[in-house]
Amino acid sequence: MSTPLKILKNYWGYSQFKYPQKKIIESTLARRNSIVLLPTGGGKSLCYQIPTMLLDGVCIVISPLIALIQDQVNSLKKKNIKAIALTSQLNQDQIITAFDNLRFGDFKFLYLSPEKLQSALIQEKIKQLKVAIIAIDEAHCISEWGHDFRPSYLQLKILKELQPNAIFMALTATATQKVLDDIQQNLEIDNALLFKKSFQRNNLHYNVITTEDIYGKTLQIVRKINASLIIYTNSRKQTKEVCDFLLKNNFKSSFYHGGLSSTQKNIAYTKWMKNETPIMVATNAFGMGIDKPNVRAVIHINIPNSLENFIQEAGRAGRDDKTAYSILLTNKSNLFDTSTRFIANLASTKIVKNIYHHLNQYYAIAIGETPSKLFDFSLQEFCHTYTLKLLQTYNAIKVLERENILLLDENYNKKSTLKFLVSNSKVFDYINLKPSKSKLIKLILRSYGGIFDHYTIINEYTLSKKLNCTKNNIVKQLNELHTNGIVNYNYKNTTSKLSFLVPRDDKHTINAISKNIEQQNNLKLEKLKAVISYIEDSKTCRNIQLLSYFNETLIKPCGTCDNCLAKEETGNLSPIILEHIITALKKQPYSSQELATFLNHPESNILDSLKILLEKNKITITSQNKFKLNV
Repeated sequence: MSTPLKILKNYWGYSQFKYPQKKIIESTLARRNSIVLLPTGGGKSLCYQIPTMLLDGVCIVISPLIALIQDQVNSLKKKNIKAIALTSQLNQDQIITAFDNLRFGDFKFLYLSPEKLQSALIQEKIKQLKVAIIAIDEAHCISEWGHDFRPSYLQLKILKELQPNAIFMALTATATQKVLDDIQQNLEIDNALLFKKSFQRNNLHYNVITTEDIYGKTLQIVRKINASLIIYTNSRKQTKEVCDFLLKNNFKSSFYHGGLSSTQKNIAYTKWMKNETPIMVATNAFGMGIDKPNVRAVIHINIPNSLENFIQEAGRAGRDDKTAYSILLTNKSNLFDTSTRFIANLASTKIVKNIYHHLNQYYAIAIGETPSKLFDFSLQEFCHTYTLKLLQTYNAIKVLERENILLLDENYNKKSTLKFLVSNSKVFDYINLKPSKSKLIKLILRSYGGIFDHYTIINEYTLSKKLNCTKNNIVKQLNELHTNGIVNYNYKNTTSKLSFLVPRDDKHTINAISKNIEQQNNLKLEKLKAVISYIEDSKTCRNIQLLSYFNETLIKPCGTCDNCLAKEETGNLSPIILEHIITALKKQPYSSQELATFLNHPESNILDSLKILLEKNKITITSQNKFKLNV
């Protein structure tokens, strides 16, 4: 055994690692290129971090997500390992200093986005480094058939020219065979070993529950499981709504979405990790770096956009290998609304062309001009100016970003924050003295929770629209509240920065990418259809469905999902479920939902059994719509 492998025995708990992590690390130390497909929670980052610590040279990590980059850099710093992230907030001098640290200091990791790699300065600086490993994270982004295609990933092959002797590793958590083929071909990774771990999780039980009362059913599940869990929604607004609903029902909960400040995110995350608030209600912004072993369930109360997203989010349950549940709540109305909204918000070629034209108008950019400056950008103000749909416009801008036509920096941390410095009672005393501030203060108190406890990101433009006044008027009033010591108000002029990457050409620019736009829209629609098919298939084992999508074959049904359990019980409906219902009703009357909550049978079978008991006159329905035994 070589010296590095001997060191591994006591490094970061290496002896506790499982297949294929050990094989990947050992292969990398033997200087073999690799493509790594590990499900979420599989420890992908360790596969390149550990070899880097044992090899001479730095590791370059390409990642599309600024938040994920920051998360990994912070994690390494906690281990006293020096890492650098090249973000848009670094100027040229800071970038040069960062590369000097990588060349002459003891920094081991360089994180950057694929867009940053397009800089001639950064390419020249990378060429001067001694690089041990190049890790391409979220490698599925290189494939047009992936669920998050980014054309900038197609330019990553330049790394082979800049560092021909580096070990290359492409990593992803979800990829079909078509995507894996594209990764190898487009990255030109020679003689790559494929390390693939099955998506099958024997301890994770998949359930799709049809219910007209999504919130009520969520409450029943939370009450029954009574442990740490995650509830995923598709909107920021709904995270707070569901969290408030659970709090009113005495369940300690936090909420998390991309619009919160870093302080708010950290507070919510820390409370959840410490089980102070065991339930986290979140959008898919909550997921990167999440590794809590005792999550007993992941509940989706909206329909995910793809099975790739779904299996990643569901996979955050049961990482301690104990029994856990993935529960997706739905109904016919939910399915119809999701499909309708999805299609309505797709950015077609025509829409993208329109948005691109308005953006150039908005900033008074001349035909043929490529502005060098960064522009302040507020999506809401832009949409209001041209009477545009918010989500559709955002999707169109993301298309323009994906095609390297412009860059939207949503992580430009220049957001206005507000915190009340006096008690609730003193706020209302102030309102009595200054009635002109009443409407604004009351609107803020209704709109933002926790604003007495911590600094909260606010949007002056949104407040101005609700009060039918100008944004400047809101800023003026807030500054007065700040001067009077009522609040601490930090005003920032923008929430995002936008830059144009190509000369303005309204027709040719969009026509050149029209094929890509329509292809991606069709792909997104096919992925949504795959999710709906998974939901509506009440016969096939859930595990068989999911594994088949990812080109795996499961011969024997899992026996633990809702479809498998329903099959087992169909033939024995009367003697098993009927007996359980009768036993329960001997104690007191129950509704069908209450019976489904504490009886370990699918809700559909409970309803079928109740019909049989009603037909046989064994039970009756009370005025409160509960079932009771006939005496």
